[in-house]
Amino acid sequence: MKPEKKAAEMTVSELAKYIDYSVLKPEFTEDQIIELTKDGVALGCATICINPGYIKLCEPYVKGSDTTICPVADFPFGTASTESRVAQIKEAGKSEYVKEIDVVVNFGKLRAGQYDEVTKDLSACAAAAHEGGHELKVILETDALNEEQIRKGVECIIAADADFIKTSTGFLTGYEAKGAAVDVIAMIMDQNKGRKKIKGSGCIRTREHFLQLIDMGIDRMGIGYKSVPVVLDLKK
Repeated sequence: MKPEKKAAEMTVSELAKYIDYSVLKPEFTEDQIIELTKDGVALGCATICINPGYIKLCEPYVKGSDTTICPVADFPFGTASTESRVAQIKEAGKSEYVKEIDVVVNFGKLRAGQYDEVTKDLSACAAAAHEGGHELKVILETDALNEEQIRKGVECIIAADADFIKTSTGFLTGYEAKGAAVDVIAMIMDQNKGRKKIKGSGCIRTREHFLQLIDMGIDRMGIGYKSVPVVLDLKK
């Protein structure tokens, strides 16, 4: 949804609410995860996006704040069985500090045109999230898809009644990295027509890009820890 005022006129606090602060690198130590979680909370980011094994670790640092924990499921490949994905979503949703969960679509099946299978799987994932009172963001991994596959993927997400359409994991290799490029977000918005929320992730590294996506009407963005101070124009 397009904001009531231009992104350039927003305060740091207002802009931070668009950010899922990404703390997903597998090489992070627990001390690093705690430090980055505390930073995201201090800024007032919407969520701290973490691997599910660290939910308990991060809970004390979001407690009492407006920032919640957003764990990922079947990340970054999206190739587990539906039963496994559902189990991961249900387990992640046990924390009172989790309001949203991100899951990766099986983008190999999207590329193969197995749209009914993709929708069936995502329907089960969305139902598991909603049963626990959580919203589900579905990552398409758009850099691995062509335009037809992206548009079909959007329709699968909508048909499955998930809550967010998301672009990328940030962990794909072997493809041109576009992530949440303006043209990709515009394509998703064109197909979506306001039916679901949209999260851009991947390659959002400049303030200009960040503000442009907000003005376009994006709902959320996944931003890496190195880029958060850049997009928020923080002087360090």
